[in-house]
Amino acid sequence: MKIVVVGAGKLGYSVAEILSQEDHDVVVTDHVQNQLVAVENTLDVLTLFHNGGISSLFLNPDVMNADMLIAATGTDEVNMALSSLAKAHGITRTVARIRDVADGEKDRVMETFKIDLVLNPELLIATEIHRILMAPAALNVEDFAHGKVRLFEVKIKKKSKVLGKTLKEITLPEGVLAAMIFRGQRMIIPHGDDSFQLNDDAYFIGIPEQIEKFSENFRERKSKKIEKVMIIGAGRSGRRLTRMLDTSGVKVKLVDIDEERLRLVAGDLSNNSMAILGDGTDIDLLIEEEVASADFLIALTEDDKLNLMLALLAKHLRTAQTVVRFYRTDYISIMEKAGVDVALSARHLAATEVLAFARQGGVRKVSYLDEGLKAEAVEVVVQNGAKVAGKTLMEAKLPRECLVSAYVREGVAKIPRGNTVLEAGDRVILILESSAAKKVMEFFR
Repeated sequence: MKIVVVGAGKLGYSVAEILSQEDHDVVVTDHVQNQLVAVENTLDVLTLFHNGGISSLFLNPDVMNADMLIAATGTDEVNMALSSLAKAHGITRTVARIRDVADGEKDRVMETFKIDLVLNPELLIATEIHRILMAPAALNVEDFAHGKVRLFEVKIKKKSKVLGKTLKEITLPEGVLAAMIFRGQRMIIPHGDDSFQLNDDAYFIGIPEQIEKFSENFRERKSKKIEKVMIIGAGRSGRRLTRMLDTSGVKVKLVDIDEERLRLVAGDLSNNSMAILGDGTDIDLLIEEEVASADFLIALTEDDKLNLMLALLAKHLRTAQTVVRFYRTDYISIMEKAGVDVALSARHLAATEVLAFARQGGVRKVSYLDEGLKAEAVEVVVQNGAKVAGKTLMEAKLPRECLVSAYVREGVAKIPRGNTVLEAGDRVILILESSAAKKVMEFFR
C-alpha cells in the first residue's frame, strides 16, 4: 500500500517508522527540511520537501495515486483540509491528527472533512493512564473486543506469589490465560514448564472480571483503589486526565506554572480536586502539597528529562508509584533503571491505531507490548473463507510465533483450547511476534 505521511514531527516519524516495518510504500513530506533529514537518515522511506500550498501537494507524482494519507502536522485545521483534499484527489483512506475537538463534535468533523480515522494522542495517553490507574497492580491494562477481553501486564517482584513457579504449578482462575513473558530482551510464549522469574514482565489475558480478581495477587498495598494523585503538567493530556480521575472519585492535585492552562480545567473539578499554580520541580512545594501521601505522581510535561527528574524527586520523597510520559524511545531503559513504574508514549499509542487501520483484513486493534516493537496483541475478526475458519486450532497450524489467547462469539468472551473451532465473525485476540504479523494475518483473511 502507498501511504503518504504529511508532517515529519514526532507523531509523523513514529507513524512512518511503524508503517515502513510493515513493507508499505511510505512517503513522508514536510516543509521543514531539518525534520526530513532526520527521517531520511533513520527510516527506509521516501522523503519529500514541499513548501508550497497544500493543494499543490496533490499534484506531486510521489503523492498522486496514494492509497492512504495521514495528516500529522501540528495544526488541526491544516490536517482537516488535507484530508478533504485527499479524498477529492482520489485517495480513498484518510487519517488526521485533531487535538482540539469536543467529543460530541468528532463525528460531524469526520463527516464534513471526509476523515476515516481521527488521532488525538493527548486523549489516548490520558485514557491509557486512567485505565492503568484503575488497576493499580498493573504496568499496563488493555481492553479488546469492546471491553469483553482484558490484557494485564505486571512486573514480577520479590513478594510475588508466582515468583519461581512454573506455569503448571500455578492455578489460574477460569477465564484467565498466561499470554506472554518478557525477560530482558527475550520474548517467551509460556508453556507448562516455563517459570516466572524476578523482574519478568508477565502478561495475562482473559475476562475482565476474572482479571480484576486475579490482579489482587500482585497488589503490594492494602488499599483496593487509588485515592490521591498528583499530576505535573496541565497540557491537554494533564487536563483531560485530571477530569477523568476527578470524575472517578480520585482526589487530584494538578500542578503547572501556566495560570491560563490551570483555568481551563479548574472550573470543571469537584471540591476534592484542585489546580495549583507552581513549579512542580520545587521540592518545598511538593512537600507542602503532600506528594508523599499520593498513590501516584504523574509527570506529563513536554520535556522527557524533566519528567524523569520529577519521577526521581517523587521516589526520593517516597511517593508510592510514578507514571511518566516520554517522547524519546532511547530513554526507556534509563527510566526503568531509575525505578519509574510506568512509562508511556502518546505518539506510540497513536501510531499503533494507524497500524491497525492500515492492516485491514478484519484487524480492529493493534497494541505493542514492548517499546522495541517486537511483540504485539492484535484483535482481528475472522473473515469468511479464512484459513482458520471451521478448523480446530490444532488443525489450523498457525505459525509458532502466534498464540490465540482469547476469542469473543456473540458477545461472550472465552479462552480457547486446542480443540476450539473458530468461526467467521469471531473476534480473536492474538499475541504474536511483530516480525510474523504479516504471515499470521493471512490465516484470518
